[in-house]
Amino acid sequence: MSEIGTQTTVHGSEPGLADYFALLKPRVMSLVVFTALVGLLVAPVPVHPYLALVSILFIAIGGGASGALNMWWDADIDRVMRRTSKRPIPSGRVGEGEALGLGIALSGLSVMMLGLAANLVAAGLLAFTIFFYVVIYTMWLKRWTPQNIVIGGAAGAFPPMIGWAVATGGVSVEPILMFLLILVWTPPHFWSLALFMNSDYDDAGVPMLTVTHGHDTTRRYIFGYALALSACSLALVPTAIGGPVYLTTALVMNARFVTGAWRVMRRGTPEAVATAYGVEKRFFKLSLWYLFLLYSALLADAALRGPGVIGADA
Repeated sequence: MSEIGTQTTVHGSEPGLADYFALLKPRVMSLVVFTALVGLLVAPVPVHPYLALVSILFIAIGGGASGALNMWWDADIDRVMRRTSKRPIPSGRVGEGEALGLGIALSGLSVMMLGLAANLVAAGLLAFTIFFYVVIYTMWLKRWTPQNIVIGGAAGAFPPMIGWAVATGGVSVEPILMFLLILVWTPPHFWSLALFMNSDYDDAGVPMLTVTHGHDTTRRYIFGYALALSACSLALVPTAIGGPVYLTTALVMNARFVTGAWRVMRRGTPEAVATAYGVEKRFFKLSLWYLFLLYSALLADAALRGPGVIGADA
């Protein structure tokens, strides 16, 4: 097995647009865009459609910039992990310097333009999100502590606050609870992935909880966080953005999520996980639906409260 840090031979062909787009982690970017858009749309202040579109675009670019800088820093461990070995840098399609330059340029562009288009609060939150993901999580927590996802998950939880700030120019209890929902959701989501991708993190020397504390402890943590997540999700019900659709969705999805976490905790031996995805993979997929449906329910309740939030005069 190659050592971490071994350079990959760069292919002779020039990188294409698809390679640079892959640097931006489009799957992660889609979550950033969706949750930021929900934060913007459920806010109590109308937003002009053009401002909403431009703001979400620059938030997406900021999220993509974070992804490029993450891939630049993590190029050594990405070469070792099967799940990431085909990314643009470890596969040799894009150079590390190109990724660094792209990430820095897009970071500056996104923050500056969001500040000009929306307000300084939203731009400041976006700048802090990029800093937190790249410096606090990627450069520090990820390789230092098994609590990397617990703390680092904050980076993925900021977008709804940014969207809310675009509309209102500030932050209140509702976006903080939306932030908390993603923050508490992130550990069980990633730990369930780590349960069936454990060898990748072990090979790369990343101190994921599955590596440092074992599968059984990770399963118990997943169940504990599922219970905490249920409480966090229900805390949004009595707020100004909660409603009947959200309450119903939260009750149903919490029941499914806690049940799924219980099944993960009662799973068989770690050896069984090595040969089959099983319960852990199903729970991982459920976690994706959980967040999507709860945030969609917030949108549905916002629509029920009256005319669309978007559409006010500039």
